[in-house]
Amino acid sequence: MMQLPCTSHDTFPTILCSLAEKEAQAGGQNMATLSPLTPRSIFCVTDHAYRDRAVADEVRTGRFTHVGMTCDLGVEPDWLSVDLPEDKEWRIEWSKFYYGLNLGHAFRETGDPTYLQTWERLVWSWMKQVPPDHDRSDVIGRRLQNWVYAWNVFAAAPAFPGLTAGLTDQLLTSISDQVWHLRAHLTPERNHRTLELYALFITAVALPNLKEAPALLDFAIAELHGNLLTDVLSDGVHRESSTHYHLIALRTYLAARENARRFDLHFPPGYDAHLTRACEFALHCHRPDGAIPALSDSDTGSYTDLLALAATLLSRPDFLYVATAGEDGTPPTRRYVSFPQGGYFTQRSGWGTRTTPFRQERFLIFDCGPLGDGGHGHYDLLNVEIAAGGRPLVVDPGRYTYSDADGNWRRWFKGTAAHNTVCVDGLDQTPYQRGKPKGPLAQGRLLRRASAPGFDLLEGEATSPAYDAIHQRHVAFIGDEYWVIADHLHANQPHRYDLRFHLTPDAWERTTIDEQEQTVIVRAPGLTLVFPAIGGVTIEPGWVAPQYGTKLPAPVVSIAVDNSVDMDFFTLVFPCAEQDPVPTFDARQDTSSPTHPVTFVEVRGVGPQQAYRDIIAWSPTATRLTLGPLHCHATAGWLRESLAGKSVSFRLCDATHLKWTSRARSLVWTSARPQRSIWWHDTTGLIEGKEEPLQ
Repeated sequence: MMQLPCTSHDTFPTILCSLAEKEAQAGGQNMATLSPLTPRSIFCVTDHAYRDRAVADEVRTGRFTHVGMTCDLGVEPDWLSVDLPEDKEWRIEWSKFYYGLNLGHAFRETGDPTYLQTWERLVWSWMKQVPPDHDRSDVIGRRLQNWVYAWNVFAAAPAFPGLTAGLTDQLLTSISDQVWHLRAHLTPERNHRTLELYALFITAVALPNLKEAPALLDFAIAELHGNLLTDVLSDGVHRESSTHYHLIALRTYLAARENARRFDLHFPPGYDAHLTRACEFALHCHRPDGAIPALSDSDTGSYTDLLALAATLLSRPDFLYVATAGEDGTPPTRRYVSFPQGGYFTQRSGWGTRTTPFRQERFLIFDCGPLGDGGHGHYDLLNVEIAAGGRPLVVDPGRYTYSDADGNWRRWFKGTAAHNTVCVDGLDQTPYQRGKPKGPLAQGRLLRRASAPGFDLLEGEATSPAYDAIHQRHVAFIGDEYWVIADHLHANQPHRYDLRFHLTPDAWERTTIDEQEQTVIVRAPGLTLVFPAIGGVTIEPGWVAPQYGTKLPAPVVSIAVDNSVDMDFFTLVFPCAEQDPVPTFDARQDTSSPTHPVTFVEVRGVGPQQAYRDIIAWSPTATRLTLGPLHCHATAGWLRESLAGKSVSFRLCDATHLKWTSRARSLVWTSARPQRSIWWHDTTGLIEGKEEPLQ
């Protein structure tokens, strides 16, 4: 960690100032009724995350660590003039006072008064030096929230003697000054507004003796409701299209709902229904290992505590099931789930209800939608993240930093090459901006989804203002076991196409390439990637940032082809143990009919004991498909047979006709209209189907 020696200029006795001075600074707008009170006992949704004794002990000595850097500032810092790290996020985090909760819990557990004294000196020094309107509105909101939270924890401790004489009135005055300024300068929209409104809400709930607390509470409730309806799209995804910021906003909405329940407050009709949709996306975007993918300015991490809270508030046992990794509650019913407005699509092998344990299930999330409002969107159209066997395998590297300094890591992590998609000519899909984009944006859209039990096919398209190439990606999830990814690029002039897969830090220096005559095999812990031998496959050094300010080395698999107008990439993504045999893989696209191009895939050595062969085919529209002995008219199909040639199952999507000849019998089936999904397995001998796809 970076060590920055910093100095402090104030001492504790000089920090006291009179109430009259504070009232004068407030310009006659002070809202506080000053009395020796403590906050009402409120629900703190982040309480469990800030109980680190080591952090409290460091802060007690005046040492603060944020975004991977440590500064020695003292417990009465020079808040406005001290030399701080170049990344402005450091000062922002420092000024939010999250460490107050760590100090509060250390005091509650030990009774050691120095933890309380440290918090008092930090707060008092801040109030003396920093005007209430100095920071951005979102920073003021977080500080208000954390002051109230920490004060609540200290006051609940058995050893709490009350605050130092004069501090209660001083603190109430400062809180009311900041509330007054925040109320008048709320961010107009999105997640900053959400947290600011919550700060007003929680302050009014915890400190009802503030003169305008009732009016402030009514305002905050109404505006939080409106903000929820505005910021969470109809499919449940937050408008910024970031998994991390979705969960941060959801945490705020759930915390408000739980505190309302405890104090018999009520949000307007519709709040719970919209909140439920946001929770459903949170449920489905969690990987089986309990963490979220780091999509668009995200850190990874687990938010299953929010699902547990939502399960109680919204009476949803499926939320509890995922929160407890299948130990309690009821399993969800959907495995292939679409969030079309937010642009996310998930595939999951199961919920731990069959032979595979919950955390070992297979999972993929496909990013095929808008860049997202604001400046958090990464240039990652058609990006995927994949997990299996209890761990992530192919990952989004995350965000790392918001700073352009120090080699401009911001650009690296935000750029197209830092994602699991195809990079054209080394360019970003959308021209780089550190924050909000300017000018034309890359566009992504889902072309279709075709599903049947144990088979799911996603087809998306990306176009860019930076180049003429059109990128189409098909992601086929076969037998709830493995994936075939087909990338088709079409342009009017030659380009350099670079297909990239970012692996985990666990795969660093443990990834190998085996070039064979027909295929190239890349092996990493828990994963095998197989490619037809069409271009140079290399391993590049890359990075993964599990949290802001921390980056870990990780390998990047790159398949680059130069000077090509059109290009087809095929990838077999096969989760497996290191000692497992590698399936053989063959794939091609038949473009003899321009209006009905057909992709054919054959994978041998799959299924139980690797004793089966899969034949998969799909086309943009219904056409004739040949899957070994199965001839049909459909948009997509999958046939599994033993290596000896015995058919054991098939799946078809949008089918109207099939002719199938097995060793035992022949079958002809015709429908007057396309059936969204039909399937057969030799254990039943019946063709089954549904008008709607199985999800």
